[in-house]
Amino acid sequence: MAISSRLNRLSLWLWLAWFLSGTLLCAHSTSAQSAGAQVLVLTADSPVTPAMVEYLKRGIRLAEQGNYELLIFELNTPGGSVDLTQDIVEMLRSSRVPVVVYVAPRGAMAGSAGTLITLAGHVAAMAPETAIGAASPVGPEGQELGETIQAKQKNILKATARSLAERRGAEAVALAERTIEEAEAVSATEALQIGLVDFIAQDRADLLRQLDGFTVQLPDGERTLQTTGVILRELRPSLIEQLLTILTNPNIVFLLLAFGVQAVLIELYSPGGWVAGFIGVVCLALAAYGLGILPVNWFGLVFLTIAFVLFILDLKAPTHGALTAAGVACLIVGALVLFNSPSVPTFQRASVPLVVGISVLTGATFFIFLLFAVRAQKTPIRMGVESVIGKVGVVREALEPVGMVQLAGELWTAQLVEGEESLPPGSRVEAVGVEGNRLLVRKAR
Repeated sequence: MAISSRLNRLSLWLWLAWFLSGTLLCAHSTSAQSAGAQVLVLTADSPVTPAMVEYLKRGIRLAEQGNYELLIFELNTPGGSVDLTQDIVEMLRSSRVPVVVYVAPRGAMAGSAGTLITLAGHVAAMAPETAIGAASPVGPEGQELGETIQAKQKNILKATARSLAERRGAEAVALAERTIEEAEAVSATEALQIGLVDFIAQDRADLLRQLDGFTVQLPDGERTLQTTGVILRELRPSLIEQLLTILTNPNIVFLLLAFGVQAVLIELYSPGGWVAGFIGVVCLALAAYGLGILPVNWFGLVFLTIAFVLFILDLKAPTHGALTAAGVACLIVGALVLFNSPSVPTFQRASVPLVVGISVLTGATFFIFLLFAVRAQKTPIRMGVESVIGKVGVVREALEPVGMVQLAGELWTAQLVEGEESLPPGSRVEAVGVEGNRLLVRKAR
């Protein structure tokens, strides 16, 4: 009976173990099946930059390797470089995973280059109260192009727009061309009515609902999207991508430029350390990257160079303060020419109050250095034998004309200057010079 009871209990425990194992396996299988339908979401809220290109490239590669159902690229951009836009268009059109370009959130835009990026998606969608268009080309520094170059650029962009919009109908193709030829822009509602975009979606959930059953054309053929019950996974920009995006902000670039030069000059004025110099070099290197990306007017660097030369000269010139004031004016003019020329797009300009404030602060910093330098020049020497000149001491051993004098807490071998009579101990003398190790003195007056 005891053996039978033990066998029954053992059988019960084995049966429970099998049951729990089967339940866990089923749950895992169900979870795996539901996790198999995933949607990758990327968010871009900045001008078109190399960082955005790398971010999108990483997202598409991850979506292809992870067998995602589709990729949603949420876009809000005022535009950017034509070359970078062409790179993004090529990536989107060659993606083996369906890409939905979704202009969001409310109030966002797909301006300039963003128009072609939106059309390049396998699906184009917009949130309410968004806009698309104004895709006329400009030069690499934001300037108006010459007539011949502008005609070439427009024709190339219009051909690209036609190829991307031709599946949407003649009216959509005509509108796409007008966004380039006439810089026309339209609202989300107008774009949907003409057929330039496929959906207007309130949010991601509404977008997924409308995408369910929608057929897209991929390089390897048609695919019908299945978006019911999918799991959204967001891909955030990496730390490097975030840093590179920040470095395309003209305000940040100007701050790096100003602080970098100041740090280097501080290192030059007080050599021997390394912290200020290291910080200055890093700031200037980061600023150089930003200047290489932004549409700047390089002539502004001439004024910036003149500004810092004036700051340095004011430390040596007798007109203390005048050159510093001129340097502040040159710094303001140089920054505005560099970042805020009339041809530079508005969204890529530096803040005028920031430029003025930092310029005045920089001038004030150099003026403080100037005050310390002038004070140092006027301060009497407090070290070495020269520091005793003009001080009064007491004769300890008669000066005939050589003797001993106590001065500044020390006992000196002293000699009377020519024309002075011998002095007995206790007499007061004034140091007038030093000759070798001997102090030259005369009777104190």
